[in-house]
Amino acid sequence: MAKSPTRDGPAAAAAPALLFRRFDPAAFRWDGVELEEYKLHQGEHPGMGWRDITRQVVAGRHGEPCSFRVRYFEVGPGGHSSLEKHTHIHIVMTLRGRGRVIIGDETFATQPFDVMYVPPDTPHQFVNDGDEPFGFLCIVDADRDRPRPLSPEELARLRANPATAAVMRA
Repeated sequence: MAKSPTRDGPAAAAAPALLFRRFDPAAFRWDGVELEEYKLHQGEHPGMGWRDITRQVVAGRHGEPCSFRVRYFEVGPGGHSSLEKHTHIHIVMTLRGRGRVIIGDETFATQPFDVMYVPPDTPHQFVNDGDEPFGFLCIVDADRDRPRPLSPEELARLRANPATAAVMRA
């Protein structure tokens, strides 16, 4: 019989509750992790808008001495992230549902446990074109730049590409 996790031993005395976060699969939430808006505003530039997406910062903002953040995003049916770029990288793993992803000039259909790498300064967008939640972990540097809109030339290139144009929500 598996023992339920408890706070025993020297590590428990050294670090408080951030050593363990219980996951609730029915709610797809972690105990003690706040459910947040994806962003506090809709973007003012083409592509920077978003729809029906939430964020949970699972690790890296709760007192852990680490240089990264582990965030869980969930996109509702018909929802999408903004179409943006950064100088930092992203490592993304789908955990729930299915979605479509734009990374640069390519698109990918993703399902649970697929892993994606978003290089620096690469346009990217996550889209739920299905009827169930699409959720993914996103690991980024703790110290990172803000999202930047695409240039008019970048937007035009993505709109001219049939593969990206079919997925884009901008």
